[in-house]
Amino acid sequence: MTNSRLRWTAPAVSLLLLVTACGPQGEAANADDPGQPEAPHPADAVVFQMTAIGGFGMPSALASRIPSLSVYGDGRVISEGPTILIYPGPALPNLQLHPIAPEDVSTLLESARAAGLDGAVDFGTPAIADAPTTRFTVRGANGTEQIDVPALTEASADAPGLTADQRAARTQLRAFVASLTSDSGLLAPTKADSAKPYVPTVVAGVVEPFSDAEGLGQPEVAWPGPTLPGEPLGADTGPGCVTVTGAELQTLLATAAETTVAAPWTSDGKSWTVQLRPLLPDETSCGDLVVNG
Repeated sequence: MTNSRLRWTAPAVSLLLLVTACGPQGEAANADDPGQPEAPHPADAVVFQMTAIGGFGMPSALASRIPSLSVYGDGRVISEGPTILIYPGPALPNLQLHPIAPEDVSTLLESARAAGLDGAVDFGTPAIADAPTTRFTVRGANGTEQIDVPALTEASADAPGLTADQRAARTQLRAFVASLTSDSGLLAPTKADSAKPYVPTVVAGVVEPFSDAEGLGQPEVAWPGPTLPGEPLGADTGPGCVTVTGAELQTLLATAAETTVAAPWTSDGKSWTVQLRPLLPDETSCGDLVVNG
């Protein structure tokens, strides 16, 4: 029995392929240019992603986590860039975007499967409480697989609850992950023609009542989007969530650039703590955010 969880979403991918083939961004050959080659993946489809889910933490922090790496069908790579050393930190995460070549996308997927991300490897579940799970999303010819590896970075080589084969599989997987962003790795920013800030078209706000428990005394900031706290995210007792787009988003981005993560946002006469979570190209709403795995 395998302890890592695997999900198949082939029907959804098939539908996506059908829809995008008919749309303006379809990956099929252009009708006006029959000689144009067909691309292997839709532009906004996730072909490889690595993100943390679950573990111990505040629900708002868990929900607003950003995948550490996201690679899309057209070669865009989105990841968190360096964080400036101030406290409290900026309201907006520093997401960076850089492209890789189509052949590098193919090599990445081949390397991921060779590292055990093919759905056939048992990575086990170590006896470690409250550790997050690393979820890998890997797109293949038969659909998209989600493979969950509990405590991948937290479990030591001799962690209890693992067999020798599981330990070996985890060692190989950790080496693959480390290689991705090394100076010579497939996803190293130095390989890209350019790297620039990722500019979202939608930002989600994960909302909780404001409390200045640390006495930071941050100035209040007027919230420019929909009335807070929005709709419950997950359980009725969990944080609220709203999405901001259009002209309101431009105001939010400009305001957040001069605001810290600890600032109270005011809406309808009340103050709120808002974790800003830029949505990625494959995400459209608060429903795409993960709460507690």
